[in-house]
Amino acid sequence: MQTEREEASLLGKTGEDLAAEYLKSKGYVIIKRNWRDSRYGEIDIVAENNNEILFVEVRTRKYGALVTGAETVDIHKLSRIKNAAEMFMSRFNTSLPFRLDLIEITYYNNKSDRQDGKRFTLRHIKNI
Repeated sequence: MQTEREEASLLGKTGEDLAAEYLKSKGYVIIKRNWRDSRYGEIDIVAENNNEILFVEVRTRKYGALVTGAETVDIHKLSRIKNAAEMFMSRFNTSLPFRLDLIEITYYNNKSDRQDGKRFTLRHIKNI
C-alpha cells in the first residue's frame, strides 16, 4: 500500500510524463527534465522549438481537487520559475527568447467520470 506522499509523487511524475509527450507531439524537443538550480528550485520541463526555449511548470491534480493546478502557481512560485529560467539561460550561455508556460493535468480515477472515457485532461497555458 502506497503512502499519500508516494501516491502524490507518482501522480506528479505521471503528469510530467504526459506533459513531455504532449510537447513532443507539438514539435518540441525536450532539453531537460527536472532541471534544478540550487537557489531557485526546479523547472519541470525545458524544451525548445523554433529557436525559442520553453520553461514548463507541470501541475497535476486529481479530479475533484479543491483547487486547480493553475491556482497553485502564485506570484512567489512564478518568480522562482522566472529566476531559475534566467539562471538556466545564463549557465548554458544562450540568448534565445524564452517563455514560461504551465501545463495543467487533471487525472480521473475512473474512466466513467468523463464522457470520452479518457483518464486525464491536459490544458496548456502559454506565457504565465
